[in-house]
Amino acid sequence: MSAEAVEAAIAELKFGANDLMPAMVQDDESGDVLMLAWMDAEAVRRTLTTGRVTYWSRSRGEYWRKGDTSGHRQYVRSVAADCDGDTLLVRVVQIGAACHTGTRTCFDGRELPAVVGTPEIG
Repeated sequence: MSAEAVEAAIAELKFGANDLMPAMVQDDESGDVLMLAWMDAEAVRRTLTTGRVTYWSRSRGEYWRKGDTSGHRQYVRSVAADCDGDTLLVRVVQIGAACHTGTRTCFDGRELPAVVGTPEIG
């Protein structure tokens, strides 16, 4: 992908508060939702041009490329914007745990009690 195409794609995105947008991360093979993180334009640029996922850490105030310290890397398979252009879906090959707690996803074992709805038939 050319630099011009990358910049045109980023220009179409709608960043929110603090110039960030949520990025949902999904395992490309299993379809599991692995995590949610935040990206600014530079994190999107790095993700689109390197094949590895880069995020903006709100708590540390710096960029982080998943796996550089933990070894639990994410390799980009695709990146898509939602219909409003304000959320990304990043499909990855996940090496190791996606969650900083060591679980495969950030949602493993963290279900909340909820009434299960049933669609009415007929």
